Amino acid sequence: MDYFKKGAEIEISSDEDGFRGAWFAGTVVKPPAKKKNKTLVVVEYKTIMADESGANPLRETMDVLQLRPPPPRERTRTFQISEEVDAYYNDGWWEGVITEAHENSRFAVFFRTSREQLEFSENDLRLHREWINGNWVPPLEEEKVKTEEKSAVDVSSVFSEGTLVEVSSDEDGFQGAWFAATIVKAIGKDKLMIEYKSLRTDDDTDFLREEVDALHIRPYPPETVVVDRFHLLEEVDALYNDGWWVGVISKILRRTRYIVYFRSTNEEMEFDHSDLRLHQDWIDGKWVKASQALEL
Repeated sequence: MDYFKKGAEIEISSDEDGFRGAWFAGTVVKPPAKKKNKTLVVVEYKTIMADESGANPLRETMDVLQLRPPPPRERTRTFQISEEVDAYYNDGWWEGVITEAHENSRFAVFFRTSREQLEFSENDLRLHREWINGNWVPPLEEEKVKTEEKSAVDVSSVFSEGTLVEVSSDEDGFQGAWFAATIVKAIGKDKLMIEYKSLRTDDDTDFLREEVDALHIRPYPPETVVVDRFHLLEEVDALYNDGWWVGVISKILRRTRYIVYFRSTNEEMEFDHSDLRLHQDWIDGKWVKASQALEL
Protein backbone atom coordinates (compact mmCIF):
# COMPACT_ATOMS: atom_id res chain seq x y z
CA MET A 1 0.00 0.00 0.00
CA ASP A 2 3.03 2.29 -0.18
CA TYR A 3 1.77 3.60 -3.52
CA PHE A 4 -1.18 5.45 -1.99
CA LYS A 5 0.76 8.50 -0.85
CA LYS A 6 -0.61 12.04 -0.79
CA GLY A 7 -0.98 13.33 -4.34
CA ALA A 8 -0.67 9.90 -5.99
CA GLU A 9 -2.63 9.44 -9.22
CA ILE A 10 -5.19 6.65 -8.86
CA GLU A 11 -8.31 5.08 -10.31
CA ILE A 12 -11.35 4.58 -8.08
CA SER A 13 -14.07 1.94 -8.33
CA SER A 14 -17.59 2.43 -7.02
CA ASP A 15 -20.14 0.10 -5.45
CA GLU A 16 -23.12 2.36 -6.03
CA ASP A 17 -25.91 1.07 -8.27
CA GLY A 18 -25.33 2.16 -11.83
CA PHE A 19 -21.60 2.68 -11.34
CA ARG A 20 -20.36 -0.86 -10.63
CA GLY A 21 -17.71 -2.00 -13.06
CA ALA A 22 -16.41 1.50 -13.74
CA TRP A 23 -13.12 3.15 -12.78
CA PHE A 24 -12.78 6.92 -12.26
CA ALA A 25 -9.61 9.04 -12.25
CA GLY A 26 -8.61 10.65 -8.97
CA THR A 27 -5.81 11.54 -6.56
CA VAL A 28 -4.98 10.63 -2.97
CA VAL A 29 -5.75 13.47 -0.54
CA LYS A 30 -5.00 11.58 2.68
CA PRO A 31 -3.16 8.22 2.65
CA PRO A 32 -3.95 5.27 4.95
CA ALA A 33 -2.92 5.61 8.59
CA LYS A 34 0.27 3.71 9.38
CA LYS A 35 -1.46 1.70 12.09
CA LYS A 36 -1.90 -2.02 11.42
CA ASN A 37 -4.84 -2.97 9.19
CA LYS A 38 -5.79 0.67 8.49
CA THR A 39 -6.93 0.72 4.87
CA LEU A 40 -9.03 3.89 4.50
CA VAL A 41 -7.93 6.57 2.03
CA VAL A 42 -9.40 10.03 1.35
CA VAL A 43 -9.57 10.55 -2.42
CA GLU A 44 -10.56 13.36 -4.75
CA TYR A 45 -12.20 12.62 -8.11
CA LYS A 46 -11.00 14.39 -11.26
CA THR A 47 -14.23 14.12 -13.26
CA ILE A 48 -16.98 13.90 -10.62
CA MET A 49 -18.04 17.09 -8.88
CA ALA A 50 -19.39 17.54 -5.34
CA ASP A 51 -22.47 19.43 -6.56
CA GLU A 52 -24.18 20.73 -9.68
CA SER A 53 -22.17 23.97 -9.68
CA GLY A 54 -19.11 22.01 -10.77
CA ALA A 55 -16.85 24.19 -8.65
CA ASN A 56 -15.44 21.54 -6.32
CA PRO A 57 -14.33 17.98 -7.09
CA LEU A 58 -16.01 15.26 -5.02
CA ARG A 59 -14.01 13.87 -2.09
CA GLU A 60 -14.74 10.51 -0.48
CA THR A 61 -13.20 8.12 2.02
CA MET A 62 -12.57 4.79 0.31
CA ASP A 63 -11.05 1.44 1.20
CA VAL A 64 -7.83 0.58 -0.67
CA LEU A 65 -9.71 -2.43 -2.05
CA GLN A 66 -11.45 0.05 -4.35
CA LEU A 67 -8.30 1.80 -5.56
CA ARG A 68 -5.50 1.06 -8.02
CA PRO A 69 -2.82 3.00 -9.97
CA PRO A 70 -3.83 4.26 -13.44
CA PRO A 71 -3.15 1.52 -16.03
CA PRO A 72 -0.58 2.19 -18.77
CA ARG A 73 -1.70 2.81 -22.34
CA GLU A 74 -0.09 2.10 -25.70
CA ARG A 75 0.49 5.11 -27.92
CA THR A 76 -1.17 3.30 -30.82
CA ARG A 77 -3.27 0.17 -30.93
CA THR A 78 -5.50 -1.66 -33.39
CA PHE A 79 -8.44 -3.26 -31.59
CA GLN A 80 -9.93 -6.60 -32.59
CA ILE A 81 -13.37 -8.21 -32.29
CA SER A 82 -13.81 -10.18 -29.02
CA GLU A 83 -11.05 -8.16 -27.34
CA GLU A 84 -11.72 -7.01 -23.77
CA VAL A 85 -11.46 -3.23 -23.47
CA ASP A 86 -12.32 -0.33 -21.19
CA ALA A 87 -14.53 2.32 -22.81
CA TYR A 88 -14.59 5.93 -21.63
CA TYR A 89 -18.22 6.83 -20.92
CA ASN A 90 -19.99 9.05 -18.37
CA ASP A 91 -16.67 10.31 -16.96
CA GLY A 92 -15.30 6.83 -16.23
CA TRP A 93 -13.80 3.69 -17.77
CA TRP A 94 -16.24 0.76 -18.16
CA GLU A 95 -15.22 -2.83 -18.95
CA GLY A 96 -16.69 -4.36 -22.10
CA VAL A 97 -16.03 -6.56 -25.13
CA ILE A 98 -15.67 -5.42 -28.75
CA THR A 99 -18.42 -7.06 -30.79
CA GLU A 100 -18.25 -5.15 -34.10
CA ALA A 101 -15.67 -3.13 -36.06
CA HIS A 102 -17.13 -0.19 -38.01
CA GLU A 103 -15.72 2.36 -40.43
CA ASN A 104 -13.60 5.34 -39.35
CA SER A 105 -11.99 3.42 -36.47
CA ARG A 106 -15.22 3.03 -34.53
CA PHE A 107 -16.23 -0.08 -32.59
CA ALA A 108 -19.34 -1.53 -30.95
CA VAL A 109 -18.73 -2.51 -27.33
CA PHE A 110 -20.98 -4.83 -25.31
CA PHE A 111 -21.19 -4.29 -21.53
CA ARG A 112 -22.04 -7.50 -19.67
CA THR A 113 -23.14 -5.75 -16.47
CA SER A 114 -25.83 -3.65 -18.16
CA ARG A 115 -26.32 -5.87 -21.24
CA GLU A 116 -26.01 -2.76 -23.43
CA GLN A 117 -24.09 -2.23 -26.65
CA LEU A 118 -22.71 1.21 -27.54
CA GLU A 119 -20.44 2.58 -30.27
CA PHE A 120 -17.09 4.24 -29.49
CA SER A 121 -14.17 5.83 -31.29
CA GLU A 122 -10.87 4.00 -30.80
CA ASN A 123 -9.61 7.12 -28.97
CA ASP A 124 -12.14 6.36 -26.22
CA LEU A 125 -10.97 2.75 -25.79
CA ARG A 126 -8.06 1.15 -24.01
CA LEU A 127 -6.99 -2.46 -23.58
CA HIS A 128 -8.57 -3.92 -20.43
CA ARG A 129 -5.99 -4.69 -17.76
CA GLU A 130 -6.11 -6.18 -14.26
CA TRP A 131 -3.85 -5.07 -11.39
CA ILE A 132 -2.34 -8.36 -10.16
CA ASN A 133 0.59 -8.86 -7.77
CA GLY A 134 1.65 -5.25 -8.25
CA ASN A 135 1.77 -5.64 -12.03
CA TRP A 136 -0.56 -4.93 -14.93
CA VAL A 137 -1.83 -7.98 -16.81
CA PRO A 138 -1.38 -8.01 -19.73
CA PRO A 139 1.78 -5.86 -19.52
CA LEU A 140 2.34 -2.70 -21.54
CA GLU A 141 3.27 -3.37 -25.14
CA GLU A 142 6.24 -1.01 -25.20
CA GLU A 143 6.73 -0.82 -28.95
CA LYS A 144 4.14 0.42 -31.42
CA VAL A 145 1.55 -2.32 -31.70
CA LYS A 146 0.72 -3.74 -35.09
CA THR A 147 -1.87 -6.36 -34.32
CA GLU A 148 -2.03 -9.07 -36.93
CA GLU A 149 -5.41 -10.38 -37.89
CA LYS A 150 -5.93 -13.77 -36.37
CA SER A 151 -8.20 -16.42 -37.71
CA ALA A 152 -10.94 -17.59 -35.41
CA VAL A 153 -9.96 -20.51 -33.20
CA ASP A 154 -12.07 -23.60 -33.60
CA VAL A 155 -13.18 -24.23 -30.01
CA SER A 156 -13.74 -27.91 -30.73
CA SER A 157 -9.96 -28.27 -30.96
CA VAL A 158 -9.52 -26.64 -27.54
CA PHE A 159 -12.41 -28.11 -25.54
CA SER A 160 -13.13 -31.72 -26.42
CA GLU A 161 -16.20 -33.69 -25.35
CA GLY A 162 -16.14 -34.53 -21.64
CA THR A 163 -13.58 -31.84 -20.75
CA LEU A 164 -14.06 -30.34 -17.28
CA VAL A 165 -14.39 -26.54 -17.52
CA GLU A 166 -15.72 -23.51 -15.68
CA VAL A 167 -18.47 -21.32 -17.11
CA SER A 168 -19.37 -17.69 -16.36
CA SER A 169 -22.78 -16.07 -16.75
CA ASP A 170 -24.12 -12.62 -17.64
CA GLU A 171 -27.48 -13.18 -15.97
CA ASP A 172 -28.44 -10.80 -13.18
CA GLY A 173 -27.34 -12.18 -9.84
CA PHE A 174 -24.73 -14.50 -11.33
CA GLN A 175 -22.21 -12.02 -12.75
CA GLY A 176 -18.70 -12.59 -11.44
CA ALA A 177 -19.21 -16.28 -10.65
CA TRP A 178 -17.74 -19.40 -12.27
CA PHE A 179 -19.57 -22.75 -12.29
CA ALA A 180 -18.09 -26.19 -12.92
CA ALA A 181 -19.34 -27.96 -16.05
CA THR A 182 -18.36 -30.51 -18.68
CA ILE A 183 -18.33 -30.10 -22.46
CA VAL A 184 -21.13 -32.02 -24.18
CA LYS A 185 -20.33 -31.00 -27.77
CA ALA A 186 -19.12 -28.12 -29.92
CA ILE A 187 -21.67 -26.07 -31.84
CA GLY A 188 -19.93 -24.32 -34.70
CA LYS A 189 -16.62 -22.57 -34.12
CA ASP A 190 -17.45 -20.37 -31.15
CA LYS A 191 -20.20 -22.05 -29.12
CA LEU A 192 -20.42 -25.19 -27.01
CA MET A 193 -23.11 -27.22 -25.31
CA ILE A 194 -22.19 -27.69 -21.65
CA GLU A 195 -23.68 -29.55 -18.69
CA TYR A 196 -23.31 -27.99 -15.26
CA LYS A 197 -21.97 -30.11 -12.40
CA SER A 198 -24.11 -28.44 -9.71
CA LEU A 199 -26.90 -26.42 -11.38
CA ARG A 200 -30.07 -28.38 -12.13
CA THR A 201 -33.14 -27.91 -14.32
CA ASP A 202 -36.22 -26.14 -12.94
CA ASP A 203 -37.97 -29.46 -12.29
CA ASP A 204 -34.80 -30.87 -10.65
CA THR A 205 -34.86 -33.96 -12.87
CA ASP A 206 -31.39 -33.51 -14.37
CA PHE A 207 -28.33 -31.30 -14.50
CA LEU A 208 -28.83 -28.12 -16.51
CA ARG A 209 -27.51 -27.99 -20.08
CA GLU A 210 -26.89 -24.74 -21.96
CA GLU A 211 -25.43 -23.46 -25.20
CA VAL A 212 -22.60 -21.10 -24.19
CA ASP A 213 -20.34 -18.72 -26.12
CA ALA A 214 -16.66 -19.69 -25.93
CA LEU A 215 -15.89 -16.28 -24.36
CA HIS A 216 -17.62 -17.52 -21.19
CA ILE A 217 -15.69 -20.79 -20.90
CA ARG A 218 -12.26 -21.47 -19.44
CA PRO A 219 -10.38 -24.64 -18.41
CA TYR A 220 -10.95 -25.86 -14.89
CA PRO A 221 -8.29 -24.24 -12.65
CA PRO A 222 -5.35 -26.51 -11.83
CA GLU A 223 -4.88 -27.91 -8.36
CA THR A 224 -3.14 -25.20 -6.37
CA VAL A 225 -0.62 -25.59 -3.61
CA VAL A 226 -2.32 -26.18 -0.26
CA VAL A 227 -2.63 -22.86 1.55
CA ASP A 228 -2.30 -23.02 5.32
CA ARG A 229 -3.91 -19.63 5.77
CA PHE A 230 -4.99 -16.64 3.71
CA HIS A 231 -3.78 -13.10 4.29
CA LEU A 232 -5.49 -9.74 4.58
CA LEU A 233 -6.27 -8.23 1.13
CA GLU A 234 -5.52 -11.54 -0.60
CA GLU A 235 -7.72 -12.17 -3.64
CA VAL A 236 -9.67 -15.43 -3.39
CA ASP A 237 -12.57 -17.36 -4.89
CA ALA A 238 -15.32 -18.25 -2.42
CA LEU A 239 -17.63 -21.24 -2.91
CA TYR A 240 -21.19 -19.95 -2.56
CA ASN A 241 -24.51 -20.92 -4.20
CA ASP A 242 -22.81 -23.71 -6.21
CA GLY A 243 -20.28 -21.37 -7.83
CA TRP A 244 -16.93 -19.68 -7.22
CA TRP A 245 -17.16 -15.91 -6.64
CA VAL A 246 -14.11 -13.63 -6.68
CA GLY A 247 -13.55 -11.57 -3.55
CA VAL A 248 -10.91 -10.19 -1.21
CA ILE A 249 -10.04 -11.21 2.35
CA SER A 250 -11.14 -8.19 4.40
CA LYS A 251 -10.86 -9.68 7.91
CA ILE A 252 -9.20 -12.72 9.48
CA LEU A 253 -11.22 -14.50 12.17
CA ARG A 254 -10.41 -17.32 14.57
CA ARG A 255 -10.54 -21.03 13.75
CA THR A 256 -9.53 -20.58 10.09
CA ARG A 257 -12.55 -18.47 9.18
CA TYR A 258 -12.48 -15.29 7.12
CA ILE A 259 -14.62 -12.32 6.09
CA VAL A 260 -14.60 -11.92 2.30
CA TYR A 261 -15.56 -8.67 0.57
CA PHE A 262 -17.26 -8.89 -2.84
CA ARG A 263 -16.72 -5.69 -4.82
CA SER A 264 -19.42 -6.47 -7.40
CA THR A 265 -22.19 -6.49 -4.77
CA ASN A 266 -20.55 -4.44 -2.00
CA GLU A 267 -21.21 -7.30 0.44
CA GLU A 268 -19.15 -9.08 3.07
CA MET A 269 -19.68 -12.73 4.05
CA GLU A 270 -18.01 -15.20 6.38
CA PHE A 271 -16.38 -18.36 5.00
CA ASP A 272 -14.48 -21.36 6.30
CA HIS A 273 -10.96 -21.94 4.96
CA SER A 274 -12.15 -25.05 3.10
CA ASP A 275 -14.59 -22.98 1.00
CA LEU A 276 -11.88 -20.65 -0.34
CA ARG A 277 -9.21 -20.99 -3.01
CA LEU A 278 -6.54 -18.64 -4.36
CA HIS A 279 -7.97 -16.56 -7.21
CA GLN A 280 -6.49 -17.18 -10.64
CA ASP A 281 -7.21 -15.53 -13.99
CA TRP A 282 -7.13 -17.28 -17.37
CA ILE A 283 -5.22 -14.77 -19.51
CA ASP A 284 -3.80 -15.43 -22.99
CA GLY A 285 -3.97 -19.19 -22.50
CA LYS A 286 -2.22 -19.19 -19.12
CA TRP A 287 -3.27 -19.24 -15.48
CA VAL A 288 -2.12 -16.15 -13.60
CA LYS A 289 -2.23 -16.29 -9.82
CA ALA A 290 -3.57 -13.18 -8.15
CA SER A 291 -2.70 -13.67 -4.50
CA GLN A 292 -2.02 -10.36 -2.78
CA ALA A 293 -3.47 -8.65 -5.84
CA LEU A 294 -3.49 -5.33 -4.06
CA GLU A 295 -0.01 -5.54 -2.58
CA LEU A 296 1.91 -2.67 -4.13
